[in-house]
Amino acid sequence: MGEVRTEVTLVNIGDKEVADRGYMPQDQVRRLTVNAVVDTGAWTLVINEETREKLGLRVKRTTATSIAGGGTVAGGVTEPVMVCWKDRETPCQAVVLPNEDEVLLGALPLEGMDLTVNPLRNEVTGAHGDTIRIVVK
Repeated sequence: MGEVRTEVTLVNIGDKEVADRGYMPQDQVRRLTVNAVVDTGAWTLVINEETREKLGLRVKRTTATSIAGGGTVAGGVTEPVMVCWKDRETPCQAVVLPNEDEVLLGALPLEGMDLTVNPLRNEVTGAHGDTIRIVVK
């Protein structure tokens, strides 16, 4: 399977809630559209410091994050951010890795939007077609 990328829009949830209540214009909500690398080995969304700053996300706690190939990197976990893919969206925390070049779309946001990776086409698709299905057991 080759590298899979997909376009997602990241939205500052705090800004969106303030705008939805009419306290700020919708066009001032901080958002960023990126071509993310789909990484099913990452547990959540992974961003760099520059992306965190553009979205105005606060770091809620610091963490040591294991990286592929061994070792750990000091980073942080942000307040929730909304991840949007086509007509789907899900909130999740992001791990901030200071020197990461790419936005990584991990397992939790994929599951939250009922998405899967099609390895034959190297693309992201709805796990249940165009219908979002959340199974709770």
